[in-house]
Amino acid sequence: MAAQTVFFSTIASNPSSARPFHVASPLFGQSITIGSSSMLSLKLVSKRAPAVVASLKKAVAVLKGTSQAEGVVTLTQDDDGPTTVSVRVTGLTPGLHGFHLHEYGDTTNGCISTGPHFNPNNLTHGAPEDEVRHAGDLGNIVANSEGVAEATIVDSQIPLSGPNSVVGRALVVHELEDDLGKGGHELSLSTGNAGGRLACGVVGLTPV
Repeated sequence: MAAQTVFFSTIASNPSSARPFHVASPLFGQSITIGSSSMLSLKLVSKRAPAVVASLKKAVAVLKGTSQAEGVVTLTQDDDGPTTVSVRVTGLTPGLHGFHLHEYGDTTNGCISTGPHFNPNNLTHGAPEDEVRHAGDLGNIVANSEGVAEATIVDSQIPLSGPNSVVGRALVVHELEDDLGKGGHELSLSTGNAGGRLACGVVGLTPV
């Protein structure tokens, strides 16, 4: 609550006979009793509720690579809730394609330099709904017969702020289906055996 200090000056011809008087606060509509004094300081505490500041955050990634695949991904998060990821990628072969958040937003060597899956908890690869998974494990997106994949993903491990913020990291769409760590391949528990990296883009904040 905000505190405000109000000063009152009183003058009396005979200070010893001065009587207490009442002052109505214009801020709070309260009557305040004040004794005789040359200067009084009163601290009034505001009862007004603090203003609520909206905390919706939004980010975007533009996916490009050496293949025909390209797309745009929008991420939004309200307060500390889960992040909603809206995906649209074109130029894919029909079927499932692994879709992951990678650790680095470094595309100096194409999508290869984005590094491994974002994995702040040092766990093995899994499905988005698994307890044991990389934070960047976002499963698969499905391309239709025209090579277009559209998906909405809601996930609580990819915040847009805080120590594990995904801003500045990279989203990658892969050549093959992610086996979600259950395929028995030597790469299943690290990459989901999802194959090459078709397109990628760095996550950056954008106006809400």
